[in-house]
Amino acid sequence: MLAFTHRPSPRMAECQLTFVERGAIDFALACRQHQEYCRVLRECGAELRVLDINLDLPDCAFIEDAAVVLDDAAIIGRMGSEARRPETAGIEHELAALVPVHRIEAPATLEGGDVLRIGRTLLVGHSSRTNAAGVSALSGLAGRHGYEVRPVRVHSCLHLKTACTALPDGRLLVNRDWLDCDGLEGFDLVDVPAGEPWGANIACLGSVDLNPRYPVVCAAAGSPRTAELICGLGFEVRTVDLSEFAKAEGGVTCLSIVVGSV
Repeated sequence: MLAFTHRPSPRMAECQLTFVERGAIDFALACRQHQEYCRVLRECGAELRVLDINLDLPDCAFIEDAAVVLDDAAIIGRMGSEARRPETAGIEHELAALVPVHRIEAPATLEGGDVLRIGRTLLVGHSSRTNAAGVSALSGLAGRHGYEVRPVRVHSCLHLKTACTALPDGRLLVNRDWLDCDGLEGFDLVDVPAGEPWGANIACLGSVDLNPRYPVVCAAAGSPRTAELICGLGFEVRTVDLSEFAKAEGGVTCLSIVVGSV
């Protein structure tokens, strides 16, 4: 498993915000939290590449939004926020060295945080950052590689993965208040605990003994009841404190692009 991350920008306090109010971000603490996040990835078996190519761009740490990685290709997104569009060029350069790349073109917009891959199915959030043209464009490009795209309406949060991610067994961890569950028909749903609306954003990683049959779930320390729920389902959980990234409307999956399955 190869994972790309990006160092936080000194301008992180100028980040784009949509559904959360702006608050003071402790940049030094954010850097320490990012280092801890990277440590967890490494302990879970990832070969890590930490980039610093977009440090002048406030949202650069949220590298997931730049691309969607499939088994044999990468699709470079076109950010819904115009201010973030310069981020993708450098990420495309890194991914193009590994796999063929396709691009989402105007007027379509698509951000990686809106794309949840489960086997050969891509659940795609129709959100404030990914428009209908983006969903259609992804369907056409991913379809060439044997993937089915299913749109899911997202509201009250930034991306699909803010409200829905997959557990290691294929069940979906969801916050029903932030999306249209009609788009999730056929999947078994596990609800986040009351009072932890941000808990649905988790990442499944390889285990510390590198046995891919028993992946580790990485969850935000700010949602402890969610972590307990996942443990109760029989999965190993690692929590990481991402409080400063949450102030920038980010979560666990936002901080990495994973190439290769766990």
